[in-house]
Amino acid sequence: MEILLLKGLIFVLASCFIGLFYYQHPRVSVSGKRSGYKQPNFIIILADDIGWGDLGANWNLRKDTPHLDKIATEGMRFLDFHSAASTCSPSRASLLTGRLGLRNGVTHNFAVTSVAGLPLNETTLGDVLKEAGYLTAAIGKWHLGHNGPYHPNFRGFDYYLGIPYSHDMGCTDTPGYNLPPCPACPGHSAAIRKHRKDCYPEIALPLFENLTIVQQPVNLTSLAAKYTEKAIQFIQYASRSGHPFFLYIALAHMHVPLTLAEPTWDLPGQDPYGANLREMDALVGRIKNKVDSTVKENTLLWFTGDNGPWAEKCDYAGSVGPYTGRWQTRRGGSSAKQTTWEGGHRVPTLAYWAGKIPANATSPVMLSTLDIFPTLVSLAKASLPPNRQFDGMDVSEVLFGRSNKGHQVVPRPVMGALGKNAAISHLSFLTYSMTPRRRHHWTLRQPSTVLFCQWRTRLSWTFFGILQQIISLQQTTLTTQL
Repeated sequence: MEILLLKGLIFVLASCFIGLFYYQHPRVSVSGKRSGYKQPNFIIILADDIGWGDLGANWNLRKDTPHLDKIATEGMRFLDFHSAASTCSPSRASLLTGRLGLRNGVTHNFAVTSVAGLPLNETTLGDVLKEAGYLTAAIGKWHLGHNGPYHPNFRGFDYYLGIPYSHDMGCTDTPGYNLPPCPACPGHSAAIRKHRKDCYPEIALPLFENLTIVQQPVNLTSLAAKYTEKAIQFIQYASRSGHPFFLYIALAHMHVPLTLAEPTWDLPGQDPYGANLREMDALVGRIKNKVDSTVKENTLLWFTGDNGPWAEKCDYAGSVGPYTGRWQTRRGGSSAKQTTWEGGHRVPTLAYWAGKIPANATSPVMLSTLDIFPTLVSLAKASLPPNRQFDGMDVSEVLFGRSNKGHQVVPRPVMGALGKNAAISHLSFLTYSMTPRRRHHWTLRQPSTVLFCQWRTRLSWTFFGILQQIISLQQTTLTTQL
């Protein structure tokens, strides 16, 4: 009897041990064999205010992006890829939630004084992938809330290095090139009162590493180097850890002010925007080289933009390529950032995954940054958050060259900066045509250069004006209906 009890006890303990082993190792099947699926690594690089025409592979008028052009030849280039909004915070919120601003609650840009951010009941891509066993890091501009629980460290990211909002939303000692220009941080309070209202002399731009401010004001000339260094360190660390990783890099390029580690445009004829574009391209090239030398076979690198170029910045803004919005520009307006015209949301986009994504491929499929969330979740074999409506779709088959199925229409919310005037219930062209009149006229004079740029938006309230705009639309895009 004692022998039988002892055998029974051993059997029970052995069963518990085996059950615990399988519970803690979900990739081991009941038969004792591994499932064989290795979760891929993900790197999302989001450029700021970049134009569709800034990429040499898209628009051969520029030759400033050799590394990005090389990625295009080694991966897939998307001709018809759109950001989810035409301005910063709504676009980023949609990328990280897979949901339009009307669903996730972010319909405008957060300010320096904002006390909240992306609503806490929203689940980010970092949250989902972290739960699936990923190491997660965010490097660069956040702009989704910087106080308390809205900080990236509480939104699914193990590590964070970056600035809480755009780098023109605080003073620095390296102000760079902007229109209109803002000076460096003032040395005393009396100087603050003399500054333009569009500048931010009251607070110096901070650089966070996790929850700690490590530099204030930020030295913008060395910021790109810091981002690159930390990104490479994270890739190295994660590759050695044996865990899959998700790295979200939100660059300061190509947003104003434009700065470089070694300014080279002091002489007449220099091109500040082109020099900044080349610096960004080199940064992406270094990260891609690190991927190739460490985790090439199992890493998806996805490069895209948050919205189109900021046309008000004149020579310090990028190119929309052929998507100029002729109806609008003929009336002295812009078709770029902060508008629902294609130049405001059609962004240069590349995807690279050696051995998975076909090389030198060009996709005409209409896709959106809204698709990044469900696609990465699917590739990670994770689950979408329940009880949520998502506006994107899994496009992994498009990435792998096995499908040409995309969107028939892209949901087109109006820019968040319009606030209460942006009635989402209208078609985008109607919403835009009902926008109040606004004018901007700036002139910048410097010792070696004279810039003159005039940007005005003149909109018709008449039925004829609306009809004319409908006829000349380059792309029919509808706002979302809940």
